[in-house]
Amino acid sequence: MLRWFLCLLALCVGSSAFAQPGYETRWLAAGDLHNWYGSYGSEREEGLVYAQQYGWRWPGIYGFRDTQVSKGLWIGAQNVAGEDGETYDVRVVHVGPRVTGQDGFFPTRFDLYSRFPLPAVMVAGLPSFPQAAMTVDVVDPSLPADFAIVNEVNTLLGLTMHRRVLQFAHDPHDDYHITEYTFTNTGNTDADAEIERPDQTLEGVRVFRLARLAVARETRYVIGNPTGWGASTMYDARGDGVLPDPDGQDFRAQFAWLGLFYGAPYGNLGGPIAPPALPASNIAPGDTLGRLGASAFVGTVTLHADTSPSDPADDRRQPTMTWIESDGAFTSGNSPFIRERMAVEYALMEAETPDQRHAYAVEPTGLPGWLDPSVSPNLGTPGGFSTADSYGPYTLAPGESVRIVVAEAAGGLSREANLAIGAEYKASGYDDDALIEYAGESMTKNEWVFTSRDSLFQTFRRALSNQASGYAIPRAPNPPASFAVEAPRAGGVVLSWAPPADAGGLNHFEIFRAKGGVDSVYTRIGSASSGETAFLDNDIEVFGEYYYYIQSVGRAEDNDGTAGTPPGALRSSRYLTQTYHPTRPLAVSTEPGPQVEEVYLFPPFPNPVKGAVDVRFDLRQAGTVTAQVFDVRGAEVARLASGQEFGRGVHALRWDATQAAAGVYVVRVSTQGEIRTHRVVVVR
Repeated sequence: MLRWFLCLLALCVGSSAFAQPGYETRWLAAGDLHNWYGSYGSEREEGLVYAQQYGWRWPGIYGFRDTQVSKGLWIGAQNVAGEDGETYDVRVVHVGPRVTGQDGFFPTRFDLYSRFPLPAVMVAGLPSFPQAAMTVDVVDPSLPADFAIVNEVNTLLGLTMHRRVLQFAHDPHDDYHITEYTFTNTGNTDADAEIERPDQTLEGVRVFRLARLAVARETRYVIGNPTGWGASTMYDARGDGVLPDPDGQDFRAQFAWLGLFYGAPYGNLGGPIAPPALPASNIAPGDTLGRLGASAFVGTVTLHADTSPSDPADDRRQPTMTWIESDGAFTSGNSPFIRERMAVEYALMEAETPDQRHAYAVEPTGLPGWLDPSVSPNLGTPGGFSTADSYGPYTLAPGESVRIVVAEAAGGLSREANLAIGAEYKASGYDDDALIEYAGESMTKNEWVFTSRDSLFQTFRRALSNQASGYAIPRAPNPPASFAVEAPRAGGVVLSWAPPADAGGLNHFEIFRAKGGVDSVYTRIGSASSGETAFLDNDIEVFGEYYYYIQSVGRAEDNDGTAGTPPGALRSSRYLTQTYHPTRPLAVSTEPGPQVEEVYLFPPFPNPVKGAVDVRFDLRQAGTVTAQVFDVRGAEVARLASGQEFGRGVHALRWDATQAAAGVYVVRVSTQGEIRTHRVVVVR
């Protein structure tokens, strides 16, 4: 069963729409913002799975919250010597929006780092993790973030890109990913170590980042399929010089939200989920109360751009921001060998910022006009628009580098707010002018949606402050090293965990539970001291389905407030100990008979394991016990007890697995009348 589950997971996560050599993906999901990354340096359309909206998922615990349609990274330069001995007036290499990049990008490194080992999370003795799971390659306690993807790619230009994507796992810094780019003129034009162009100076180097966004996949078939292409996406900007920026918004960013969709049965801003549009895929049949399913705002903010290779000061004139047609001819079929096309692409990369931002082209009055939309954001195009940020031009002599840092972020209303506001909107008869009271304030539904913009801006500011501080934000304590959930018998669910190996800053643990679904509402059901390792949840219903997570909680005085971190104790990420499979307590009769268990075998701990495994069992009455360990072929590899007498209660044995080969093993505990088993995974 475990082998089948892991194989299925590999098919769901590790597979790709690409069939190209060396293409790999990594998934970052330690905080509220989840996204995937590709080894070629950018994330093209349908690059991980065959889904047009996949990635930039926020909040990640909820299904189908994806807003990323595609991204693109183009790098261009002038007067570039080609491998054929000729010189290209301009040459552009591309990853995305629809091309793979394999003819111009050559990955040499692609690893996921973590600051601490990922916790082992078990439900009923089996690993529990989401379909899209993180796979850590390197544990590095000196990492400035909690997780980082380290990616190195040579290009046909002889320009090598070093990309580092940073994720901070604790609130309030888990709603953005920071990407650091360093572009170095190495002269290496392919994947091997040989330097093909050691003496070439690269002129007019431009870095062009594209993003096609659509908020959000969950409501695509409630409102209308074209919303999933980005046909209804609105884009606005800050720091582009087109308009003066309001106080507190002096950052350089482009951002998106869901705008008008013609044909929606009611005002679709915010994506209310309610009849008559239902039933629809992606939505549970009972989810018809009007919940706002697309109220988030998402976008990219520039944190730093070098002025030149010799001047690392931030150049606030960069990037040049623009918006382009998503389905234009230049978004597919790109090649670093077609001169005429590259000339058009490079001209696009060096174009000036348009005189009008996209959202104002749709509705020139801005706010409050955006609250009462009457024009489709696609402006007559089939697929709407994408944002583009152009950095440069730079001149890079051999060995010289430039650095660019951006953050991709999301923000918006909480799940509870989306539920409450959406339900009131439905109760009003979908009246866009109706005032809806929530948290002591009254606004229309669309005004509530636009508070998500404020949340996104706050996230931008935190990312900016974090990067400016040198990533010196206060850290939450590390999560527990493992977390196991088991429902042994009626009357309770047993939760057990191991403290983090590095318990610095740990004050206590808090445990949370939801009933019915992994994305249901969670409540805190208890706490435990830093020295405790178990908790009994007996406030449950027999045959219910329960989900859990545990957080390490620090001390409020350890939070110094750097980078806009609100005061109070910090917590480890819920996503690191979240159970994604249900625990189902079963009824057990108290009358004598075959329903009464003689022995209960707790999940072996830790699991997976490199060293020793604790094997605990609970005897209902005194008796003889035999405890054995078998490999997958059924051969006995260890005997922990052989017909040994044990009294009533809980007992512990230990299996030293340090000499065992990596693989799956079965622990079996037997009495005169019963046999209990659990799997153990040994890793090396």
